[in-house]
Parts: sequence; structure tokens; C-alpha cells
Amino acid sequence: MGSRILVTWIELTVVGITGGILGATVGGPPGFVIYLTTTLLTVGIIFYNVNELVKAWLRSGGPGRPPR
Repeated sequence: MGSRILVTWIELTVVGITGGILGATVGGPPGFVIYLTTTLLTVGIIFYNVNELVKAWLRSGGPGRPPR
């Protein structure tokens, strides 16, 4: 579980910094589209990783039991 959380933070950091730099460099309407794309990717990363954490939690037996 800890590694999934670490991977999530790394993915969010890389996508956020890259999108911010590209959006600021391009500027104007294309930069705005890059910012929107960065936001969508961020939401996708969060949903995917939360889904993986929930699946691992359910595989381990749910509440009251430590993960395997």
C-alpha cells in the first residue's frame, strides 16, 4: 500500500510540473488546453490509484484485517 501511495505522488508531481511548464511556455489558448489536459490527467491518476488501493483492500479481507 505504501508503494502505491508513493507512486501516486510521483505521478502527480511529474504530470503537474510538466503540464505547468508546458502550459506556461506555450501560453494563450493552447496553454489553456494544456492546463485542462493536465487537470484531466491528474484526476485520472487519482481515480486509478484509489481504485487499485480499494481493490487491494478488498482482496485483503476488508476492514479489521491488515493488508497482505
